[in-house]
Amino acid sequence: DTRAIPILINVLEDKSQEPMVRHEAAEALGAIAHEEGIPVLAKFSSDSVVEVAETCQLALERVQWVKDLESCSLKDDNPYKSVDPAPPASSSNVAELKTVLLSEKAALFERYRAMFALRNLRTAPAIKALGSALRCGSALFRHEIAFVLGQLQREEAIPFLKESLEDQNESEMVRHECAEALGSIATDECTEVLGKYLRDEKRVVKESCEIALD
Repeated sequence: DTRAIPILINVLEDKSQEPMVRHEAAEALGAIAHEEGIPVLAKFSSDSVVEVAETCQLALERVQWVKDLESCSLKDDNPYKSVDPAPPASSSNVAELKTVLLSEKAALFERYRAMFALRNLRTAPAIKALGSALRCGSALFRHEIAFVLGQLQREEAIPFLKESLEDQNESEMVRHECAEALGSIATDECTEVLGKYLRDEKRVVKESCEIALD
């Protein structure tokens, strides 16, 4: 809804906000994909907070992709109907997609495209490929990996999500997303793991575990 753009711009510009909040504002501007958001996304694509800068970069590329989608009738076959930060890659070869996903030399947008293509395959090998990426790349990248594993709601993802949630040195942004993903999978093992972190020292992790258990 374009009516949200002024509010989102204000949040993104407010450096007193938590990085996760500014990240969400930038991602929302990318999801809306309106030209009004381009100047502020460009401005903060070199923000000192890496997660914010990378989100703005991805959002700008998504806006361009949406323009191409409208002019070339490209398709985004997303079984989850979510508005993703990047469209899925056209390949369905797990090994090929995993190579791009794990490549630190590949553009972040292309790594995201590989990520969503693997998610859309919804196979055990694809889930394992995604899980292997939960320990590489930036915090923003890892948090998105956790998000798609939560969308998949498959038990094969639990060991990867559990390991990252239990890692006290991991970014709270990533641990928060792992907690929510475990809540989506919702097995007894997930409940047990989440219960251990209801008193975590990081507020966002603690609250994410509470919500996940609910």
